[in-house]
Amino acid sequence: MSKKVVLIEDEPDIAEVIEYNLSREGYKVFLAYNGLEGLETVKRERPDVVLLDLMLPELDGIEICRRIRENPMTRSLPIIMVTAKGEESDVVLGLELGADDYVTKPFSPRELVARIKAVLRRGSGGKQWSGRERIARKGLVIDVERHEVCIEGDIVNVTATEFRILHLLASHPGRVFAREQILSQVFDVGTFVVARNVDVHIRGLRKKMGTLRDLIETIRGVGYRFRDEEG
Repeated sequence: MSKKVVLIEDEPDIAEVIEYNLSREGYKVFLAYNGLEGLETVKRERPDVVLLDLMLPELDGIEICRRIRENPMTRSLPIIMVTAKGEESDVVLGLELGADDYVTKPFSPRELVARIKAVLRRGSGGKQWSGRERIARKGLVIDVERHEVCIEGDIVNVTATEFRILHLLASHPGRVFAREQILSQVFDVGTFVVARNVDVHIRGLRKKMGTLRDLIETIRGVGYRFRDEEG
């Protein structure tokens, strides 16, 4: 079956170009030209990925991203922000809200298609995992087959990128990973990243891990590691 994409973009010319190129690649595209319409389309169509502009009428992209992540039915839905605002602060804000990737205008259609494929691969576990398929320690359970993270018995909803980072670190307790190593193993080649991407995702993970947040340790000037202790 064709993968479904909801495109929320208020500029008709840009929306038509994106729709045309994605349709040629076999995607089924649903267009929305304002934020409220876009949010309703996401709820109705349950797409495989959302392409989301930041500057939108009715409801901006930041609020749409926030609502998608707050809804249990859509919180794991991959989101790619497509916007002309390319400053690092905007990139970081989008990632903090749970966006999986970020594409700045102008961009080539081939680049956008590559980003979509990369996000879908990350969400489906298409990249090879390095480490065990199920990790259990100190109240934390990571189940790759179910793509679930449990904290002290409760399932915690994490993004695909957060899941991959947590699995990478927990699979190698005690080993320090530099930010560049995490990026190379978690993100696909060609994915747009900035220096603070890893820090933002780690911060999101720690917030969701609650009392177990200290299992992920910061090694100043180097990167991160998972605490080396059995539980």
